[in-house]
Amino acid sequence: MSAEDLEKYETEMELQLYREYRDVVNIFKYVVETDRRFYLCNQVDVKARSEAGDVFFEVTMTDAWVWDMYRPARFAKNVKVLTFKDVNVEELSESDIEPPKA
Repeated sequence: MSAEDLEKYETEMELQLYREYRDVVNIFKYVVETDRRFYLCNQVDVKARSEAGDVFFEVTMTDAWVWDMYRPARFAKNVKVLTFKDVNVEELSESDIEPPKA
């Protein structure tokens, strides 16, 4: 497989992922961003934890969709993320979840 073929494949996968996102975004209430992933979910809980002087975040999500083109299944019933980096949680409003008109 050439570099050009690989780039074309990844571009197609990203386009397919965006289309899936556009189709499912209106069924979720929250957007959660971590240093490694982007999630849509219906429930989210973020707790700051401390162990041996280090602070980390425990993020628990229910009914989640994961933005990751390499995952065979992007829907997950329960997700738990532990991270030392920032976590951003936003509640989607009705106007935020309307996909762009084609």
